Amino acid sequence: MTSLSHLIMHATAIKRNGKIDEISSIAGLAKETTVEIMEKVVSSGRLVQIHDTYMLSPAGRMILDSEYSRFCYEIRADEEFVNSYSEFETINRNLKQLITEWQTVEVGGQVIPNDHSDSIYDEGIIDRLGTIHEQFEPILNRMIHRLERFKHYQSKLINALEKAEDGDIDWVSDARIESYHTVWFELHEDLLRLLGQTRED
Repeated sequence: MTSLSHLIMHATAIKRNGKIDEISSIAGLAKETTVEIMEKVVSSGRLVQIHDTYMLSPAGRMILDSEYSRFCYEIRADEEFVNSYSEFETINRNLKQLITEWQTVEVGGQVIPNDHSDSIYDEGIIDRLGTIHEQFEPILNRMIHRLERFKHYQSKLINALEKAEDGDIDWVSDARIESYHTVWFELHEDLLRLLGQTRED
């Protein structure tokens, strides 16, 4: 069973420089519980508070990495969850290609940054993003059945997709907000840490 301090440190590692609300959401804990645990973890030197954000200290990173094998052995032995992760990685490769096509366009044989002046092109990408999300939904539902806190990712992804489909294109991949790609990246980082995997180049 995962300790609350480990879960808080895990969520902080995923969010990086995260605020209380963001960390508690990823951890799947009430804000009051998160505040209480974080105060203890900060006092122990495993987390560093900078104004209203938190990050792991060097010692905290070492401790967290060493704890995964102890707290995640059950999920790593869960065949259904591991298979769901494998399916996720297949879809992840498609999403990475889609984001590349979102961020760049080919003009005259040259690949240049997409200035998003071609609304038809962008709408086509967003339609394909919706298709990718539909493919991922049953996989994510299986993950949520095993880890209820993954509902956080489900609601954030749907919110970002709906905003993008409504015409606010920043919600596709803008790193300054909880865009679809930003939330997907955090979900991927969560899975990698839980299962002891490394991110593909």
